[in-house]
Amino acid sequence: MKLITNAAMARWLWLSLLVVILDQATKWLAEALLEPFRPIAIGPLLNLTLMYNEGAAFSFLSNAGGWQRWFFAAFALVMTIALVIWLVRLAKHEGVTAAALALVIGGAIGNLIDRLLTGRVVDFIDFYVGTWHWPAFNVADSAITLGIVLLLVTGFREELSKKTKA
Repeated sequence: MKLITNAAMARWLWLSLLVVILDQATKWLAEALLEPFRPIAIGPLLNLTLMYNEGAAFSFLSNAGGWQRWFFAAFALVMTIALVIWLVRLAKHEGVTAAALALVIGGAIGNLIDRLLTGRVVDFIDFYVGTWHWPAFNVADSAITLGIVLLLVTGFREELSKKTKA
């Protein structure tokens, strides 16, 4: 019975694959069509601006001298394995958690591919208000963020449900 559940939860990996494909395709397009650091306005709060990040979120450790490439690659690989194990162990009714994990897995793999191939992550989505710009990001980063938000919301709902039953 558990094997059937594992197979059912593993089917969520299609979402991870979709994220990886969309992420890599949009990064390829950004590099093909955009010039680094030359914004193209898409709307009043959004530019497409090709940038490269050798660090982690918000360019953390981007100027660390190169060792961070392998550190972040190893971290992404270990976390991806852990998340896949978590995913296949979920109960069949935990579809939102499965989708959230699949999003994070896909995003981690998308950025891992960049790190392994070039040592830097391609970013190109640039939100701003006035002169303040949010750090540029990509489809993988968006999937990771959405997945984490879904995990947090699911966790809070479960805690609230436990408290109301007690």
